[in-house]
Amino acid sequence: MTNKRYGHFIDGQWAEPAGGEYFPSIDPSTGQPIADVARGNAEDVDRAVRAARRALRSWRRVEPSERGRFLQRVAGRLLAEMEDLARLESRDTGFPLKDCLSTVKNVAARRFEYYSGLADKLMGETIPVPGNHLDYTIREPLGVVGQIIPWNSPLWEGSRCIAPALAAGNTIVLKPAEEAMLTMLRLAEIMVEEGLPPGVFNVVTGYGPEAGAALADHSGINGLSFTGSVEVGAQVMKRAADHVIPAILELGGKSANIVFPDADLEAAVTWAMIAIFAGSGQICVAGSRLLLHRQIHDVFLEKLVERTERLRVGPALDDPDMGPLISEAHLKRVLNYIQIGRDEGATVVTGGRRLTDGRLAAGYFVAPTIFDKVTHHMRIAQEEIFGPVLSIITFEEEDEAIEIANATPYGLAAAVWTNRLRTAHYMARRLEVGSVYINRYFPSGIEAPAGGVKRSGFGRVDGIEVLRHYTQLKNVVINLDEMTT
Repeated sequence: MTNKRYGHFIDGQWAEPAGGEYFPSIDPSTGQPIADVARGNAEDVDRAVRAARRALRSWRRVEPSERGRFLQRVAGRLLAEMEDLARLESRDTGFPLKDCLSTVKNVAARRFEYYSGLADKLMGETIPVPGNHLDYTIREPLGVVGQIIPWNSPLWEGSRCIAPALAAGNTIVLKPAEEAMLTMLRLAEIMVEEGLPPGVFNVVTGYGPEAGAALADHSGINGLSFTGSVEVGAQVMKRAADHVIPAILELGGKSANIVFPDADLEAAVTWAMIAIFAGSGQICVAGSRLLLHRQIHDVFLEKLVERTERLRVGPALDDPDMGPLISEAHLKRVLNYIQIGRDEGATVVTGGRRLTDGRLAAGYFVAPTIFDKVTHHMRIAQEEIFGPVLSIITFEEEDEAIEIANATPYGLAAAVWTNRLRTAHYMARRLEVGSVYINRYFPSGIEAPAGGVKRSGFGRVDGIEVLRHYTQLKNVVINLDEMTT
């Protein structure tokens, strides 16, 4: 059976790649291609940026309330096509089907709903100034925004930058990761079907060093948004600096999940599993370091291992507890880190191997893995593995836990488990991260801002805060003494 072939989506229509080349999109559950996708280059990116710049002239002048109504229609279409979109994303990423269904309903559609209601509420301020003057500010769109998103749940990552950027009146050129692109192409098609003018939202597919670098380098964009690794994020930031444009960077993480003896241990065990094994650990805020108070270490580890070994690992569309890793290359990276952990002297208490039984043999599956006897200077405790690999570190005092949690280059998120309000506030103030979760893991909803400090990046996504990144502030002052009635 011949795989479907996808071109770029530029200026409201499908476009053949300038170089005439395509490459396969691989189902990580089977290792088999499911589609052929356009291999973009600088010429394709330039075509998309020029289309976005033409469309900007009229889109930024569309009444904000009308932009809001458009976003609401898109939310409705996402809900109407939830099953198809979830299956497409599940095959493309290897994330379990139930997780993809939740992403469409509770994340992607919800974001379009949320920003539809904020599109006409981007207000400026009046400022009291000396003399008989009226001074006020206006929030205006940046212009053409380049967005580069990762492969771990494109509908999740894409919606968090697309919806607010459109609400604010920007036009977009989006470059999805080469490992997972199909739902972004379908989203582009849906938006045009719902009345989005040609050129407002464009998708160029291809490899990062070709299409991604060309987008970040393009002089015709007015802002950049990037989610991905620290190494590539640093390159994107340099290119943004060359053109003196703002950037939003959400980069890597090595988040600490800290459990005190007074916590609800059953809840903490449940969330510790979710924090590291959701998405096969391929989530930037994954709780990859579990800091356990020495007093509870043994009982907590016993519960955690027993429940971890009951997790079902399998093909994404079978709706397992955990699916495959995204690619063969990434599988090798994760297995290499597991070997590094062994070499460093940490103890594998469960997992630590590739799974190749039966139907798993052709895919990129690794057993959920837990390391004990980890010290915070080990590489597996310092470097982002981006897989289902958990490092357990013990502590005895609050300040020791804080020192360990902060002793990485990253600062994306952390969690604290305690029933003492004083401990919760004390830890939250001293953890060097962008988000702190108390007695839960992961953000509470798309209404709250998220982002990192240190090498985890800067800028914020989600909530009202992200709209400030997709707008620029203009100040207007009027000398009323010179005005005629």
